Amino acid sequence: MKNKIEKFTLKPLEDPKFITTARATYEQNGIAKSWEIVKAHDSVAILIYHTQFDAFILVQQFRPAVYINNNNGLTVELCAGIVDKELPLKQIAKEEVEEECGYDVPLEKIEKITSFYTSVGFAGSRQTLYYAEVDEAMKVSEGGGVDGELIEVLTLPTQEAEALIFDEKIAKTPGLMFAFMWWEQKRRALNS
Repeated sequence: MKNKIEKFTLKPLEDPKFITTARATYEQNGIAKSWEIVKAHDSVAILIYHTQFDAFILVQQFRPAVYINNNNGLTVELCAGIVDKELPLKQIAKEEVEEECGYDVPLEKIEKITSFYTSVGFAGSRQTLYYAEVDEAMKVSEGGGVDGELIEVLTLPTQEAEALIFDEKIAKTPGLMFAFMWWEQKRRALNS
């Protein structure tokens, strides 16, 4: 992915659309405490397995928050999206797979894996993780996102997943690594 970032600056947040910052004050065991928090949307993420390619369909995109700590800000992630509409989570997952990766997956073919909390030190948003299998007959577009998103769709052979987990040069999410480990556990259970 070509990624030329210029004129990167940080400014105070005004009129936020996706997060709210706050200082929480409370007493814990009689001791007054405070903590800076971010209220953010919950999200869905989908581990997509391409049955014909024996590969995972992933996305790569620029994340400004990662850019601050990483030389290029590019991350490799599961297909994912925030919960910002009044729809069932599985429906939001279906829409994200089509928007970001270009596959039209029937709702009944999307399986919930689990849900967990992310960024618990400052945000505590809940992410629900799904699994879907795709093939080329389900492909309806090249993906890439909507509303100005610049998402590159990646195909990662399943045998390269473990190497990606431990490659510290590649910025990736804990949800991606968890999903790969879930996949390996599922595959071992099927083969035993």
